[in-house]
Amino acid sequence: MAKISVIIPVYNREKTIKRAIDSVIRQLDENTELVIVNDGSTDKTEEIIKKQVEECGKDISYYKKENEGVASARNFGIEHSKGEYIIFVDSDDYVSPNLIKTLNIYLDKDIDIIKYKATHVDSNGQAIRRIDGPVFDNINGEKAFKELAFSDILMDSPCLYAFKKELFTKNSLFFKKGTYHEDFGLIPLILIIAKSVVSINFYGYNYVQTDESITRNDDYQKTTKRMQDCLLHYDNMLQFIEQFNVIEAREDLKTYYTNAVLLKLKLLNKKDRKQYIKEIKNRKMISNIKPKNIKQLIKKVILSININWYLLLIG
Repeated sequence: MAKISVIIPVYNREKTIKRAIDSVIRQLDENTELVIVNDGSTDKTEEIIKKQVEECGKDISYYKKENEGVASARNFGIEHSKGEYIIFVDSDDYVSPNLIKTLNIYLDKDIDIIKYKATHVDSNGQAIRRIDGPVFDNINGEKAFKELAFSDILMDSPCLYAFKKELFTKNSLFFKKGTYHEDFGLIPLILIIAKSVVSINFYGYNYVQTDESITRNDDYQKTTKRMQDCLLHYDNMLQFIEQFNVIEAREDLKTYYTNAVLLKLKLLNKKDRKQYIKEIKNRKMISNIKPKNIKQLIKKVILSININWYLLLIG
């Protein structure tokens, strides 16, 4: 059985998929497999993938499915992977040399999750900036979440971790299909249930920054859908807390999700903002902000939106 499965979900990325695949192929060995999930691409993506698979001659599994979104494609990859550990690579991006070699050091120690760091690069591979974050050695998932939640801006990204596959499969935790912010909805929960987590000072992932890769909110219907989905992820988080008896990180988990929902308010028009304020008040979400977090709330929420909105929330 493969030790590591590298999962690449892809949809219509004929310009970038070769680079993503090549960055993994160069590191494939007898303990590593590559799983490519084509989520119904209609451009030349499939043609490029099949050529690379044919020329490689290594352990590559290629699947094509109907288009259902990245959450579905990742879940499909998890289901069809053979490795004890899985890592994700988005088709716009690529991994750094020696990522697999570096991870193998920690996988042999039976760690549940290994987190590494990312570099923002331009389309030519030139570094724009390195994304910093905490480094720590072998702590449980609840402590890891508390370390990462408010100091690592990319904590939610599934592409910055090697996960034991069983964290998903044995706990029936998967990316929520048909939702925005599916990473935000799942990755904190996967972290929480891990028995052992390390965060290493290795820049193993390259996020390519282009006009196409930067999230845009030009479609207002998508903006309201994002708000709805954030509330859905919040509700799922509350169910998760009870199901898995989260104790140590319970309050920080609620605060983390609450802050994310509140920050979405600034993207809404006046009418929709009032509607979602009602949703927030019905859930009594402001009570999740404890005195120790009030400075953070002021910085991240009140000053970034409008003091009057906050008064409406607590009124």
